[in-house]
Amino acid sequence: MPVSVVRFNLVEPGATPASLAARYRAALEMAAYADEHGITTVQTEEHHGADNNWLPSPFAFAGAVFGATRRIAVTVSAVIGPLHDPLRLAEDIAVLDLLSGGRLVTVAGIGYRPEEYAQFDVDWKRRGRLQDELLETVLKAWTGEEFEYRGRTVRVTPRPFTEPHPLLLVGGSSKAAARRAARLGLPFFPSAHLPELEAYYKERLVEYGTEGWTMMPAAETPLLHLAEDPDRAWAEYGEHFLHEARTYASWQSGDIRSAVKSAATSVDELRAEGVYRILTPDECVAQGLDSPVLHPLAGGMPVEEGWRSLRLFAEGVLPALGAEPGR
Repeated sequence: MPVSVVRFNLVEPGATPASLAARYRAALEMAAYADEHGITTVQTEEHHGADNNWLPSPFAFAGAVFGATRRIAVTVSAVIGPLHDPLRLAEDIAVLDLLSGGRLVTVAGIGYRPEEYAQFDVDWKRRGRLQDELLETVLKAWTGEEFEYRGRTVRVTPRPFTEPHPLLLVGGSSKAAARRAARLGLPFFPSAHLPELEAYYKERLVEYGTEGWTMMPAAETPLLHLAEDPDRAWAEYGEHFLHEARTYASWQSGDIRSAVKSAATSVDELRAEGVYRILTPDECVAQGLDSPVLHPLAGGMPVEEGWRSLRLFAEGVLPALGAEPGR
């Protein structure tokens, strides 16, 4: 069965509490619809203190999605590991794993925004060591046995549903992240198509005598929106995609690598890049994408337009990909 993704970060510039509440409810209704029509994955993420109301609590959102669905997986890509208390994170993931019957996938990254660390009074310079501690701690915690943590003996309950533990990947775009994943025997999730980093990870697996695998974005992983008239949709809604692209661009510098990397400064430039694509259903099928990613509420997209995109994807694309509604 093909992997298909519907992505939500719940961005809405200038939102009121009422409008944002409506957007959150719509996202849950969309997740339920996606579940019923054979979409395999909801993807969400974590950012803090963003002016455009970027979702800061992906696990709370994941829990709501699990309550509204029966089959669909939720991938948190990514949780910013060093900003979380390791014991509490182990508990939260265990509870969600139990509630969902093993449908939670967590990608643990270290983030790339120093201001998020400052907000939580976490030392940016210690992020690597904090990430090591977090990963080592949750793996011990999920055994249900006592272990030593910061000079005291602790035990985390309940144990998760998934054996040996909930699916946990190490995300990142650096050799340090690849080494960390290999040392712990965890799968590696490069943040972009980086085959040289995948090769480095496999070399480190041999060095450490551990086992693992890579889940890497394809060379092209566009964010999709479906419309019967793409020209009209770009004219009416292109600014929403541009807002998200410019937000990502403002956060990235130096060697930061992301699957969403755009240099566009106008809607026309963004359309030409191909990072965001508005397609008809037939055009989407013709793209031949292994794992299509639909982004129905990108950049504060009006909810009604997001629904149009999702329905076109479910009714005009998924059947051609062999999806199984109500599977």
